[in-house]
Amino acid sequence: MKSKIRISDNFTYGKLLRFTLPSIVMNIFLSLYIVVDGFFVANFVGKTEFAAVNLVLPVLNIMGEIGYMFGVGGSALIAKTMGEKNQERANSLFSLIVLVSSGLGFLMMVPGFIFMPQITSWLGAEGSLLENSVLYGRIFILALPAWILSYAFQLFFVTAEKPRLGLMVTVFSGLCNMILDALFIIGFQWGLAGAAAASALAQMVGGVFPLIYFSRKNTSLLKLVKPVWDARSIIKSCTNGSSEFMAEAAASMVGLIYNMQLLKYAGEDGVVIYGQLMYVSLIFSAIFVGYSNGVGPVFSYHYGAQNHGELKNLRKRSLVVIGITSVAMFCLSEALAYPFSILFLQDAGHLIPDSVHAFRIASFAYLFTGMAIFGSAFFTALNNGQVSALISFLRTVFHCFCRADGGSCREHIHVCSA
Repeated sequence: MKSKIRISDNFTYGKLLRFTLPSIVMNIFLSLYIVVDGFFVANFVGKTEFAAVNLVLPVLNIMGEIGYMFGVGGSALIAKTMGEKNQERANSLFSLIVLVSSGLGFLMMVPGFIFMPQITSWLGAEGSLLENSVLYGRIFILALPAWILSYAFQLFFVTAEKPRLGLMVTVFSGLCNMILDALFIIGFQWGLAGAAAASALAQMVGGVFPLIYFSRKNTSLLKLVKPVWDARSIIKSCTNGSSEFMAEAAASMVGLIYNMQLLKYAGEDGVVIYGQLMYVSLIFSAIFVGYSNGVGPVFSYHYGAQNHGELKNLRKRSLVVIGITSVAMFCLSEALAYPFSILFLQDAGHLIPDSVHAFRIASFAYLFTGMAIFGSAFFTALNNGQVSALISFLRTVFHCFCRADGGSCREHIHVCSA
């Protein structure tokens, strides 16, 4: 039986992959929450409903990614504190971050529910598309506090040296989502409302179970205790994780703008094609994000312990892993462009050629995405939020420039048009 890997260990390639694998799979399953909804809605509800999900999801993503910001930034601070041998303060910081992030979820949930019609109308929805977007958004947003916590806890499980338990929670939540989607959509015929309810209940599982686990006596490195208010640490966690949040939120904002333009120039068909392209991209990017999240607390611990030799070792091995994975993702996307297209477009065969073409253009991004994600996470792990934010900012500006350019926008719309 292989011995347990601890964040204080010296890492070989084998140890590195074994330690980060649960985090990678965890992120893939978190992405599948959204993808499964899209699959069932696209194939068992209707094209308009599928377009509605794609239209409102970027808004919900931006809200949910608050948890990612607290998880990334907070875990870096907590792991550094543990490396400094101050476990009591680490538990207090952990508890405070969980409390603040869940509280923000409740604060955003109420206005989000009330103003969902105005939000979706601003995005360009009208008629049945508007009604469906509001329906899905209002049901899903009821689980926002739990969704924020599920994002944060995927990082905290790694910091607590319990990545496998985090993986089990995430896989169970994902399976719940799949089973409930089939039950609510196919069995009960609840349509779009069933898809939203299935995802909301799955988020509850992913957010509430870790609360129970960390509140009780456990064998992890972290435990929920009565927190001590520390505004500086909250601000430090936010600034530390702001780069990752900005990168994820910017991607959602680009999706919002893109969907608005596609509705204007290509109608629902353009939103449908872009939506399934983004679903696959979400899973591919989850591999890079999962690795970065998994190795981040290790960097933070050794940084706090001043183990500079191990920091250099981790950096070197991580760059090799990211480089090989980037090439593999590019080749996989090119090879599977057609199968990916028919997965969501079984009843819209006329859109498949444009979808395949779009996939083969987008696949080049995977050659660079991994390095950008890891680079930002690396500096976050070293508690250097400024450099991390700069990397994310430059990536976001380049991304937005390429997609917002008038000529390019029209070209992409043509690619995605029926």
